[in-house]
Amino acid sequence: MALAADEHWKDEKIDGVIYDMSPAPGYRHGIIDSNIHRIISNGLKDSLCLVFMENLDFKYHPDTSDDYVCPDIMVICDRKHLKGGSYSGVPKFIVETLSPSTAKRDRREKKDIYEKAGVEEYWIVSPQGKSVEIYYLEEGKYVLEQSYILEDDPEDEHYNAEVIIILRSFPHIKLALKDIFEKVD
Repeated sequence: MALAADEHWKDEKIDGVIYDMSPAPGYRHGIIDSNIHRIISNGLKDSLCLVFMENLDFKYHPDTSDDYVCPDIMVICDRKHLKGGSYSGVPKFIVETLSPSTAKRDRREKKDIYEKAGVEEYWIVSPQGKSVEIYYLEEGKYVLEQSYILEDDPEDEHYNAEVIIILRSFPHIKLALKDIFEKVD
């Protein structure tokens, strides 16, 4: 399939199976990823760590296969594992923002991949539900540490837009729920 110069074809290869990632997810997905990326990027300004948004493949079995996934947000600190458009080390932090075509894979296969790879913190963010699930790696298994559904009406008794989420490996990086979902209607 030939692509025009302005088209992007994204895919992932999990256990030898190629998954086409097109069409592109909805605009809410991009807004959320951009919000998270901006906050983390600012927090990593004076760090050796880097944050990537939808543009770096994670080769999770670099020695035994050519499988790869492309996380929505990924923080890496070991630059020696960067090569071309891929990373073969262990990311510190990954976010997958759900879209209807990838939700099941993000919650199952990719969550298992990140857990086995040793990713310390994994977030699953839902644009539709304005929710964030935070998993921490504890003794080799993911444990759901926090789960939030944004309530941004100050008159509601469950108002939580001001709740601050702190990245485990980077405690100086703080994200308010309202900032994650900023400009998402």
